[in-house]
Amino acid sequence: MQHRIMPDLLPEEIAMPRPILAESNIHPAIRDKIASHEQGLVQEVQAAVAKHDVVVVGMGLNPFPKQARKALDAAGVAYQYLEYGNYFNNWRKRNALKLWTGWPSFPMVFVKGTLVGGASDLVKLMDSGELKKMLA
Repeated sequence: MQHRIMPDLLPEEIAMPRPILAESNIHPAIRDKIASHEQGLVQEVQAAVAKHDVVVVGMGLNPFPKQARKALDAAGVAYQYLEYGNYFNNWRKRNALKLWTGWPSFPMVFVKGTLVGGASDLVKLMDSGELKKMLA
C-alpha cells in the first residue's frame, strides 16, 4: 500500500495510513480533472482555517453542525461558520471537502488548523479541557 503526503502537510508530518490511490494508478488524461475538482471550495475552507482559530464547516438541515455551534456558543468560543448547501443540493461540492479531509460527515470542525472531527468529537475535547489547551 502506498501513502502519499498531501501538499498542505508540513515536511515533518507523516501521512495518516489510509489508502489513497497512487497517482501512478490514475490515467494522465484525467489527473487534471481530479486535481481541480471543486478546488475553489476547498481553498475557501483552507483560507478560513488559516485565518480563524475555530472553523465549523456544515450544511443546512443537518442537526450536527447546529450542535457544534451551540456548544461553542455556550462556551463563549468564537468561530467561523461556513455552510454549503443541504441534503438536497451541493452534495457534489461537499464531496470535495470529504476527499480533501478524509472526514466522512458534517460538521467538520477545525481548531488551530487541525481537523478535530465532528460535533461529538468537539464536545469531548471541550469536556476534557483539551479544546482550551489547543486554543491557549
